[in-house]
Amino acid sequence: MAAKQQPLASLMLGAAGIVYGDIGTSVLYALKGVFGMAHLSLTPSHVYGVLSLLFWMMVIIVTLKYVVLVLKADNRGEGGTLALLALALQGVGGRPMLRRALLVTGVFGAAVFYGDGVITPAISVLSAAEGVTLIAPWAASFVVPLTLCVLFALFLVQRRGTSSIGRYFGPVMVIWFLVIGSMGLVHVLANPQILWAVLPSHAIRFVAEEPGVAFVITGVLVLCVTGVEALYADMGHFGARPIRFVWFGLVMPALLLNYFGQGALLLADPAALRNPFFLMAPSWALAPLLLLATVCTVIASQALISGAFSITKQAINLGYLPRLHIQHTNADQAGQIYIPFVNWALFVAVTAAVLYFQSSTALASAYGVAVCALMMITTIMLFFVMRYCWHFPLAGVALVVGVMLVIDMVLCASAALKIATGGWFTLACGLGVFLLMRTWYLGRLALLEVRQALSIDLDLVLSHALMDVPVRAPGIAVFLTANPKTAPGALLHNLKHNKVMHEYNLFLTVKFHEQPWVPPASRLEITPLGNQCFELIIHYGFQDDPDIPRELGGIQGWGFDVSSMPTSYFLGRDKLIVGREEGAGTKGGYMARWRKLIFVHMHRNAGEITEFMKLPQNTTVQLGGIVQI
Repeated sequence: MAAKQQPLASLMLGAAGIVYGDIGTSVLYALKGVFGMAHLSLTPSHVYGVLSLLFWMMVIIVTLKYVVLVLKADNRGEGGTLALLALALQGVGGRPMLRRALLVTGVFGAAVFYGDGVITPAISVLSAAEGVTLIAPWAASFVVPLTLCVLFALFLVQRRGTSSIGRYFGPVMVIWFLVIGSMGLVHVLANPQILWAVLPSHAIRFVAEEPGVAFVITGVLVLCVTGVEALYADMGHFGARPIRFVWFGLVMPALLLNYFGQGALLLADPAALRNPFFLMAPSWALAPLLLLATVCTVIASQALISGAFSITKQAINLGYLPRLHIQHTNADQAGQIYIPFVNWALFVAVTAAVLYFQSSTALASAYGVAVCALMMITTIMLFFVMRYCWHFPLAGVALVVGVMLVIDMVLCASAALKIATGGWFTLACGLGVFLLMRTWYLGRLALLEVRQALSIDLDLVLSHALMDVPVRAPGIAVFLTANPKTAPGALLHNLKHNKVMHEYNLFLTVKFHEQPWVPPASRLEITPLGNQCFELIIHYGFQDDPDIPRELGGIQGWGFDVSSMPTSYFLGRDKLIVGREEGAGTKGGYMARWRKLIFVHMHRNAGEITEFMKLPQNTTVQLGGIVQI
């Protein structure tokens, strides 16, 4: 949030480096992938038709849908799939069936993002490395090893954070857009008639004359608009205004000039199809252009990796993923985080993609399916935000969203044709993550219901304990509980085995809400229960970093001081086992035995709650038993 206090020029520079890295490097492989298909010959009508489709996709999808409309859907300044989901859930309010459907849709969209996070680094770095063959044709066999070396170095430095090198992203990407725009301008000036491709008549004629071919290539043309979700996801870092200014003032003109320049080059020299982007440059510029392209693909990959870290943190806080070890690489910026498990899981998946597909053209077949699905999910959730949060008239919302949804459906249908030739890879990645996220969510509901059935009313326990327990140990006991009205299991174990209560007893519940931030002044809620016992609720947003000692240290006026009095933290740490029955119903839906087994494994390997909540190791006690689900 502090980033928005920076000068507009600084925010625009940052947006150029982070937000537009993905879509900015699409020029390396997009048209090459389109005209590399067997369906399409390099005739003037085809080139004009493709460029016209590309232009209007960029206008309608990127400019009108995302830059103009989606950026308005800010969740207290934050954007992204889960932020939009939270906004939509707030809008529909108490409609349980609708909330459940939106929840499944939004979580699937978040899971699909990981599929995009796998393909983007692979295709971006691989397409840049392929430029080596234009300088040294004999080095073709080294393209894949070089790609893997660059990717390994990229994932290796993640633990150091991006703050030290992030300041260079903006200037480098500005240079990139100026360079690719200039390259395209040279070829456009050589054949200015190519600019007539902006007329929609070329796209209409192309679709009318060859509808089958046009439908097929539409799924490949989506490569030109990959990265649009970053416009929304990174809104919290830069704000909507700088992102819009950079798009209209730099990125869109540079991209269109380069694409139209590639089209002009292909008309003049069809042999340039083997790598139209690099062959636009004079031979003396190939080496520096290759170096610049490699750096920019690393920047584009970095944005997706950082996005995967961010969305993982949000999913953990919202209860869709188990706790993972999260390192903060910059004490001054909450968004600078590193999650080792996610980092190396992505690296393994990216490496598998490079080794399996071997070339950027083959990877283009895997790209687009996840992107199109995510764009459609954004459109669906946007409908509920426009209707129930912004209260726009139903007819107007249906018209606007209907047009966008038709376009998304066409793109998805076309991209689906690539499932057999590679699209299955990103779908498998997304579906795998979705399975884990849905399993964790349902498992938490099942566990909560089991604990609720076994729970005892807190007031009843306290009334008996205060009469039967003669010893009140000095200091403070903090009991973490999921339900503030029921007695924590750790309290029951403590009473049963130790026969003691502390002088002050705090029953603490941590709640995460469907908003990115909760102001520090609004986080803590205290209710006295009598006899120096208190019910505490700490409220966090899905972007907040929980820190219980920090929150409790600010309590004043209730007779106790966590910062100066001896304080012990008591947690319930149950061992889960799966019952003999095949499945069970929960409020979240049916949960089969195999899914329970996965949940138990995830629960057993989840990160320590002491680390997640910043609890002191030497004063934290974990008590528990065996729970069957």
